[in-house]
Amino acid sequence: MSHDELDNAAYYEARADEHVWRAAKELGVSRRRFIELAAVGSAGAVALLGACTSKNKLSSEEKSGPPTTKVPIPSALVKDTPPSQFTYTTELGFNAEMNWKQMAGLGYLVPNHLFFVRQSSPTPRLTPQNWKLTVSGPGVTKPLEFTYDQLLALPSVKSVVRCVECAGNGRAFFKGVLGQDTFVAGDNGAKVSLAQWRLGAVGVAEWTGVPLGEILQRAGVKPTAKDVVPGGVDQSALKRPMSIAKAMEDDTLLVYAMNGDTLPADHGYPVRVLTPGWVGNQSVKWVGSIEVAEEPVFVPQNTTLYVYIGPDYKPEPPRLGPVVERQVMKSAFELAWPAQLKPGAQKIGGRAWGPDPIKGVEYSIDDGKTWSPAKLSDPNVPEAWVRWSFDWAPTPGEYKIRARAIDDKGNKQPDAVPYNQLGMNYGAVVAHPVTVA
Repeated sequence: MSHDELDNAAYYEARADEHVWRAAKELGVSRRRFIELAAVGSAGAVALLGACTSKNKLSSEEKSGPPTTKVPIPSALVKDTPPSQFTYTTELGFNAEMNWKQMAGLGYLVPNHLFFVRQSSPTPRLTPQNWKLTVSGPGVTKPLEFTYDQLLALPSVKSVVRCVECAGNGRAFFKGVLGQDTFVAGDNGAKVSLAQWRLGAVGVAEWTGVPLGEILQRAGVKPTAKDVVPGGVDQSALKRPMSIAKAMEDDTLLVYAMNGDTLPADHGYPVRVLTPGWVGNQSVKWVGSIEVAEEPVFVPQNTTLYVYIGPDYKPEPPRLGPVVERQVMKSAFELAWPAQLKPGAQKIGGRAWGPDPIKGVEYSIDDGKTWSPAKLSDPNVPEAWVRWSFDWAPTPGEYKIRARAIDDKGNKQPDAVPYNQLGMNYGAVVAHPVTVA
């Protein structure tokens, strides 16, 4: 389907009952949800059709089933986060860590209702009527403003399958493995503890939206532009600068749909940023402003909060250390922590991801003494992840099993990583405890 067709206002009205409904069914959208989107008009159709024209679109077999639409409730999060599906829901405050056991046997994508949540304040209850997007700053010649419907009606729609991961994913292992606390220095030097994620602050979804570069071009971005700063409209008002080069990349998007459905409230509704390959803090949720600057922009998010601070890192004034920007390579088992297994033959699965394509995964059932290659399963989408598995027939006992990813450059996950105070990007191989009885 061409962009010209998407830009044709008559296209949806004339063919909704045939092509659009067929596309919706392919995405796993229910009849009820389709009717809701149809009521929105052409904007709803653009969201559906954009998801179907993705170069990275997965087959229907790879879908993990349609997510359940939740009715907002007066709590910090909108969706339910039961202990059977999420871990550390109390300790993490406004956040919810995905339980890896829930992913065993599911498809490539993480369903919306199982996707992890990371935020610093309660989910805002926004509507298309009380939301707008402004594009401004000295780095553009034509400041712009979009309503929700205007953004969804833009012709340059794209869907990509990509990973989103909190920079603190794996933070618990700095304490558990290195014996080092992770903290933010508060008032009077007090140590403020941070969310102790294991490896569940990560997920892969199919994201649909408008390339941020398209918006910047419409605003007349100047050759002198250096930093682009998306801003959230939630209570925390997150602002995280990115380079103009990253903002103009083809898959840096302003997202309004997730896994073929309207973007859920806890994941940034009505619109969020997607910055593939970079840590999740860059993918600002509930974005309401885009500022374009002609000078580097320094805010707490890239000077004191998302930087590497430790004996192996040097300050880079005004930053306290090197900025945390790109993801690192990781792997995880689709098992509970700790895991309880029965003796006998069975398949053990997991997933591996990183900023560069994953070309191999090795596993060890003897705590890293020996390693064997795991079997990879298609698809293996760059900047998303790959599923892997191996057959195991354990006898009763206590085990520590490990997995390590290998990228297309031959790099392997390391056995250890240097300590950093904020607990960012723990990418070392993790020993997963398993009891067989």
